[in-house]
Amino acid sequence: MSGKYIVRQPIKDAAGTIIGNEILYYGANQAFSSDNSTSSAEFAAANTIYSFLTQNTPKVLKGTLNFMTFTTMLLMKKTPRLFDKNDLVIQIDDAVIIHPLSMHLVQQYVREGYRVAVNEFQFTPRYLSLLDDIHFIKINGSTASEVTIRNTVEIAHSMNIKCIVTHIDNVKLYDRAVALGADGLEGPYVADRLTTKAHSSAYIQSNFFQLMVAVTKDEPNVEEIEQMIAADASLTYGLLKMVNSAYFALRHRATTITQAIMTLGLGQLKQWIYLLSASNAENEVDPGSEEFLKRSFLRANFCSELMNHAKDMPISKAEAYLMGMFSTLNYLIDAPMEEILAEVPVADEIKAALLNREGRCGKLYELVLSYEAADWERITVLAEELGIPDNMMTSIYFICMENVNTLWEQLTNPYPQQEEEPSAEPQV
Repeated sequence: MSGKYIVRQPIKDAAGTIIGNEILYYGANQAFSSDNSTSSAEFAAANTIYSFLTQNTPKVLKGTLNFMTFTTMLLMKKTPRLFDKNDLVIQIDDAVIIHPLSMHLVQQYVREGYRVAVNEFQFTPRYLSLLDDIHFIKINGSTASEVTIRNTVEIAHSMNIKCIVTHIDNVKLYDRAVALGADGLEGPYVADRLTTKAHSSAYIQSNFFQLMVAVTKDEPNVEEIEQMIAADASLTYGLLKMVNSAYFALRHRATTITQAIMTLGLGQLKQWIYLLSASNAENEVDPGSEEFLKRSFLRANFCSELMNHAKDMPISKAEAYLMGMFSTLNYLIDAPMEEILAEVPVADEIKAALLNREGRCGKLYELVLSYEAADWERITVLAEELGIPDNMMTSIYFICMENVNTLWEQLTNPYPQQEEEPSAEPQV
């Protein structure tokens, strides 16, 4: 397997709020498993990871606490210092714990103010002796018994240490970890679980959904779109707030729907239509909705950018963007995906991909999901089948992540020169 991939996965608390992200990496770093800590293979592996982090640290760190496993070689290369101590948790595993030099380095970082997490914590003397120097204990929720998890949580809390239960891949493990008082939860099920409040299937008849259908038509009717927005004060507010955001930096505020659509353009309205689903003139976007929207935009951007390299694709980049965005419709609406997509005017290839992962579009969609899940073997297979160079995947992913973070910040904040909020009154 030749791929070298880096991806981040969320760590959430029991309320579903993201408390940090784990940076997972795969590829050349697999040489770290060698017992020979001074092997040329490990030096090469450390250089690969160090080089990537040197170039991408600002993107990796954007707005989150980062948990990252450091090997002896990465510690010796002083890699943690690429990160601000407030943005990083140094994770260590057994190979570091039994290495005297590694532990000396870890303790030095602790004195400098860095936080430390121990992977796969065990009730053995060498682990217990670390308790004064660590801030997080991580325990495997899929292999540890209920008694072990309970005891670990109790010990951690008695020493003011937080306990994170990992490898949670189903609702049973999730509920058990929450019931036992885990401070953090991590795993495929946690990553997929969104706290955004799902709308009922009747939402398909709502103004927002009908607007989404209207703007995704091959030839949208501008007059019809204006009337739909005008009929709903929250859609009007959302549209005016978007167009008067820092992203557009307008000299003169748009105050009518017509002005807003002319400024925005139907192409960008189609691209960011999901933002209007969270429109609320009285409150900021809640954390659950923000996570949902960011995931939607990240999938959309990732699908679109991968199209620059994928071979023999039957859809355009713009259609790939919609495929990524609409892949989260089942989180937005409590209805079967078949029922939802029956109403949305997207290409049959996209519907087949989202429903059954069929065709080359299905492979592209599955590649994005596999990357989210850090399914390293599947990533390499799908990238090869699509003709995408696997050595570009990580850079594309982090560029998309940075773009989404920047876009989100600009679209959800008003332009600084504005002195008043957009009117929520539906004016055409």
